[in-house]
Amino acid sequence: MSNKITSHKQPGLVRALGPLDATMIVIGSMIGSGIFITSAESARLIGAPGWLLLAWAVAGLMTITGALCCSELATMMPRAGGVYVFLREAYGPSVGFLFGWTLFLVIQTRTIAAVAIAFAKFLGFFVPAVGPENYLVRPIPLGTHYAISLSTEQLIAIALIALLTWTNTRGLEIGKLVQNTFTFAKTASLTGVIVIGLLLGWSVNSAARSSAWWDSWANGWSPQIAQRGFGIVGGLALAFLFGKAMVGPLFAQTAWTNVTFIGSEVRDPGRNLPRALLAGCGIVVILYLLANLAYIAVLPLSGIEHAPQNRVAVAAMNALFGHPGAMCMAAAIMISTFGCNNGLILAGARVYYAMARDRLFFRRVGTTNAQHVPAAALLAQGIWTAFLTLPHTATANPVTGQVSHGNVYTQLLEYIVSADLLFYLLLVAAVILLRKKSPATERPYRTWGYPFVPIISIVLAGLLIVDLAWLAPATSGIGILIVLTGVPVYFLWRRRLPVET
Repeated sequence: MSNKITSHKQPGLVRALGPLDATMIVIGSMIGSGIFITSAESARLIGAPGWLLLAWAVAGLMTITGALCCSELATMMPRAGGVYVFLREAYGPSVGFLFGWTLFLVIQTRTIAAVAIAFAKFLGFFVPAVGPENYLVRPIPLGTHYAISLSTEQLIAIALIALLTWTNTRGLEIGKLVQNTFTFAKTASLTGVIVIGLLLGWSVNSAARSSAWWDSWANGWSPQIAQRGFGIVGGLALAFLFGKAMVGPLFAQTAWTNVTFIGSEVRDPGRNLPRALLAGCGIVVILYLLANLAYIAVLPLSGIEHAPQNRVAVAAMNALFGHPGAMCMAAAIMISTFGCNNGLILAGARVYYAMARDRLFFRRVGTTNAQHVPAAALLAQGIWTAFLTLPHTATANPVTGQVSHGNVYTQLLEYIVSADLLFYLLLVAAVILLRKKSPATERPYRTWGYPFVPIISIVLAGLLIVDLAWLAPATSGIGILIVLTGVPVYFLWRRRLPVET
């Protein structure tokens, strides 16, 4: 019996997405809550506006170089599952399965959960009853550091996940319409923030004019405050913390691969997939850099670092226009997170569908409904994602013993980025490996700058993996352990559902 999993056709999926639709999925999946929130934590970690912009720029470099590499693989194998298929063909079915398994457990689903919580958080601006402490089910302890509960904020997040899961079961045309509409709206909103900030900012109190651009210490920064218990000092400390400061920017850009998951539903994939990847990623990287420049032009550095609940964009609009500006920004972020989650939900289910077609997931997940979409995969993803909105942190006051509850947003980022970086490295390396392994395979697009572009990506990803393992061993280690939990599961699936000869 052969150990190679045979390819399956996807008779239920139809190529109904054009170049604009594919590009909107790239842009819409990337622009969510991250650009409006994560700059606060990054600024606290490195303490200077220049380093903040550079963190976003380096994350953008990784995105662009990754997209250049991924475009070659996407045109070689324009199939449902995308990255799962690329890793399967490059390294074997076990590595492909580990990616899909991790995507289901943490990468895609936790991203959807985090963005849904962000949607609910900003809805709280308009509906005070929606809040993290308005409990329907009070916190139930899970060990000493976590709890599980159901607040009105969590309920709204679950409702959003359920709504978008349902709409995507109704057919690709509906999912495409929602995606395109909300992507246009949120791109316009983000552009508006950039234009307003750059035109009306630059006051004497802004970070752009009142802070040292590169001297973090002159701004009152300390590595021991930025990273509690950190023993390294000087420039080396800044270098280590710069890597950790990239966690937020990477999270904000991590979903660019989603368009490859729907490769079997894109028309003329040899042309449209690389165009969507490169145009979409390029637009978002530029918008993100300009948005952070706008924050720096409007807010003092302390205003970025200590923005209420890390809502940097809201703080910027509040500084310019007061409460009405903050409300408009909250509405724009709700539009952004709604559209982002639609793209993530739409695309993610195609990976589990592809796994099931390879007999590595539940058989039912590998089917499509009358609307030619993988409804069972969407449902499975939605149920697990809804559960992931429920846990949060629990911290006991050492003096009073009173327990306070927070969110796991920052830890979600570290779980996701640590696992995602590992597969990013494998994805880029797959371009080099498949050039040697399958040199005769047709490649409608070939990676520009090969082999230097893949090497740059691999080096940057490797450095960040080591950096996060050093600075955040618990959360990054958990991310890697989640990947490894797929090893016994893979062998269980192979034993229960033998592959075809």
